[in-house]
Amino acid sequence: MTAPRTIVIAGAGIGGLTAALALAAQGFRVLICEKTGRLEEAGAGLQLSPNATRILIGLGLQPRLAPHVTTPASVSIMTARSGGEVIRLPLGSARDHAPYWLVHRADLQSALLGAVTAHPDIELRLGCPVDTFRAQPGGIAVNDESALALIGADGAWSTVRRQVFPETRPQFSGLIAWRGTLETSRLDSDLFPHGVQLWMGPKAHLVVYPVSSGERINMVAIMPGAVMQPGSSDTGDTGEIRRHFAASHWPANARAMIESVENWRRWPLFTIQDGGMWHEGSVALLGDAAHAMLPFAAQGAGMAIEDAAVLAQCLGTAGHDAAGIAPALERYAQLRQPRVTRVQRTARQSGQIYHLRGPMALARDLTMRALGAGRLQARQDWIYNWKL
Repeated sequence: MTAPRTIVIAGAGIGGLTAALALAAQGFRVLICEKTGRLEEAGAGLQLSPNATRILIGLGLQPRLAPHVTTPASVSIMTARSGGEVIRLPLGSARDHAPYWLVHRADLQSALLGAVTAHPDIELRLGCPVDTFRAQPGGIAVNDESALALIGADGAWSTVRRQVFPETRPQFSGLIAWRGTLETSRLDSDLFPHGVQLWMGPKAHLVVYPVSSGERINMVAIMPGAVMQPGSSDTGDTGEIRRHFAASHWPANARAMIESVENWRRWPLFTIQDGGMWHEGSVALLGDAAHAMLPFAAQGAGMAIEDAAVLAQCLGTAGHDAAGIAPALERYAQLRQPRVTRVQRTARQSGQIYHLRGPMALARDLTMRALGAGRLQARQDWIYNWKL
């Protein structure tokens, strides 16, 4: 695939696969280079709010995803102070036919992969790392392939970013995400979350929701931890997470949910500086490669999906003229940076609020109740109502 309208994407994760479909819809040929030899079902659950599902539906993915997603009616904000609900935020009806979806990461990746492999203008090469790239007349050479542009969608530890912005390195947040799933039937019925449950507590918070059409429960516990090998994950010690929540005096119902998970995996949370890193010449970054962020606004995947859509639109306006690629990527950066910066800051502030203790936690809970569900939910409108 060496046609002059080719775009090369490094990375076949959610952002890379979405970008491939969006770019192909703009008339480009797309080559995806994925360094691993096979795509594995990694990760756990994802929350996809309407700003992201609107794009996926527009790309024709709803039939592939419909058998696997859950559409929650509400988000219940819980407090470890009492073990009860502070307030419930109704998610309401789909906005412009864009629902709020809960989905397992593997199911989303599988749906994207199915659409990619079925598209005649997209080629996926596994076991194909992007080792070298250089500018050349009329575009860029990537692993000796000629292309108009290279898109780094290869995660927080991006090799593309390392070559373009060598001084930019992800920073450890001091927090570890413990992720686990279990069969719904293994959770006591009185603990079953019918929507999203967000538990706020001292030195930690917990998010629980159904995935895989309600057949499994996804749990994510965020708590402090020592730095791990960058880009790694490992099997977590069940005793460690149970001891942490017991020592912090979390209520029995929250601890019962944690104890129901037999196998936990740990991911260290690394972030890129606010504002992210976006492009240089004919090279652009998207998703975690550009702006790895804390997951406390549930927008990590959503921002990667938005990046992909905006990138494709900007490149589409440039057509297949190599001279227009760099200005189009500059426009992409200008459009994305302010919004992503705001989401990064919102996520960080949310984590600080979730982990309040003592009188500050009580004041937080009382303030939420006083504001009411409508006003609290409206604070998310700037995220959810975004359209391309």
